[in-house]
Amino acid sequence: MAQKGVQLNPKTLSCSICLDLLKDPVTIPCGHSYCMSCIKNHWDGEDMKSIHSCPQCRQTFTPRPVLVKNSMLADLVEQLKKTGLEPGAADHCYAGAEDVVCDVCTGRKLKAVKSCLVCLVSYCHKHLQPHHDVPQLKKHKLVDPSAKLQENVCSRHDEVMKMFCRTDHQCICYLCSVDEHKGHDTVSSAAERTERQTELEVSRQKIQQRIKDKQKDVKVLQQEVETIRHCADEAVEKNHKILTELIRLMEERRRDVEKQIRSKEETEVSRVKELELKLEQEITELRRKDAEMDKLSHTHDHIQFLLQYPSVSKLSEDPDSSNIDIHPRSYFEDVTTAVSELRDKLQHSLTEEWTNISLRITETQVSLINPEPQTRAEFLKCSCKITLDPNTVNEHLSLSEENRRVTCVIQKQNYPPHPDRFLFLYQVLSSESLTGQCYWEVEWSGRGVEVAVAYKDIKRKEISDECTFGHNDKSWALCCNKNAPVFRYNSVSSSLSGPVSSRIGVYLDHTAGILSFYSVSETMTLIHRVQTTFTEPLYAGVWLLYRKDGSTAHFPKLQ
Repeated sequence: MAQKGVQLNPKTLSCSICLDLLKDPVTIPCGHSYCMSCIKNHWDGEDMKSIHSCPQCRQTFTPRPVLVKNSMLADLVEQLKKTGLEPGAADHCYAGAEDVVCDVCTGRKLKAVKSCLVCLVSYCHKHLQPHHDVPQLKKHKLVDPSAKLQENVCSRHDEVMKMFCRTDHQCICYLCSVDEHKGHDTVSSAAERTERQTELEVSRQKIQQRIKDKQKDVKVLQQEVETIRHCADEAVEKNHKILTELIRLMEERRRDVEKQIRSKEETEVSRVKELELKLEQEITELRRKDAEMDKLSHTHDHIQFLLQYPSVSKLSEDPDSSNIDIHPRSYFEDVTTAVSELRDKLQHSLTEEWTNISLRITETQVSLINPEPQTRAEFLKCSCKITLDPNTVNEHLSLSEENRRVTCVIQKQNYPPHPDRFLFLYQVLSSESLTGQCYWEVEWSGRGVEVAVAYKDIKRKEISDECTFGHNDKSWALCCNKNAPVFRYNSVSSSLSGPVSSRIGVYLDHTAGILSFYSVSETMTLIHRVQTTFTEPLYAGVWLLYRKDGSTAHFPKLQ
């Protein structure tokens, strides 16, 4: 009969403090039962040491009751353990370190199954039940458990943020809309989420198309590796036969030819493989970004969606996949031709023609990227839009002409605080990240300006080399003034021939690691060219060196 009672109501054998099966059960004078250790700890922690109460009914006892093990309850617990009957799974689904806990549970907390966006409370199965039973609570919005509910609350008015200010790009509550955001373009968070959801889907489609394009490029590279290997093997075989006919006099040259061909083969294969690996990594990153967007698109919490949207939706510029332009050909064929000619000329011609053979091997190269432009018309085909980021501009710089012109001013500008802003140096970065082949021009005036490119993670908050264009390993800068120009990288300055014009052209081939600066007038004159390896997308930047002379820098629209 006892077993039947356990089957009907297993909760009666659970401690209401720890929510687990009773351990060394004791029954206090009011009739409620607890684990002996749980009720002892509860009483030990009470403020009034002379008055003790029941955690459930709050009845008080003076003096502290003597605790004696309840043998009947202990036997029932043992029977319950033997029969394998455990209390309901929902009651004993305890929260782990990474779980969202029920805000209502006392003692050992259960795992939350839902969070209420109205109550701003997370509930386990047990404490969620009123939201299913009470008509007023049924209207509340329930979402998957979230540990970030307090981020939905306005810190100024302690109200739930149900609106979005498009003017300031932030979530707000109703009181904010009639207070500091009065007159702004405000909509409900649901309406803003709907619009951003549409944009998110467009971004996902772009990513998926990028993946397809890069997969196609990877296949082209894989086929090119096979072609290079086949042509190299064929060239080695033919030249071996030709050169061995020269017997002893040509034996040494034969070995040199093979060695150079093999060396060049490995160099070119390595180049192709390196680019193939880079494309694979970009595909992996795009898939990860797509997964983030997919996860965000299924988020039920509008506020969390909007809070995470800016970082998740932002896409870096994509290198132009058309840079890979393989023109199939029979590699090393010219080498074989040269060796055949050498065979006919025998020993007398050997010394003269050997340089020619080595040169032909060296010139064998896979064309993986587009050649660098030679004329201004060709540069303009690579031109890109450059606008300056208001979140990075120093307070003594004024932006105008749709953020294409920046001017040094004495009066501080009223920019809102932002972690990306240059606090002390008169610098600003572009809004656009730069990859692939890019070309832009900068018109400058005043005593001096530095035209630069930099990684996004360059420091912003100090007066130090870490924040200064050209004085660290995160930026490259050309200093322009009335004298000869100076190029700077990582605090190393290189004086260049000059002077330069008031318009500077900048060419970037991110994939090839080429950065070139040109003086643009009626003709284009190369000022300085850098060959390196860029590990991240770059951003265009300028540093106006003198505040009081009203220096300006303008990024014109290029036709």
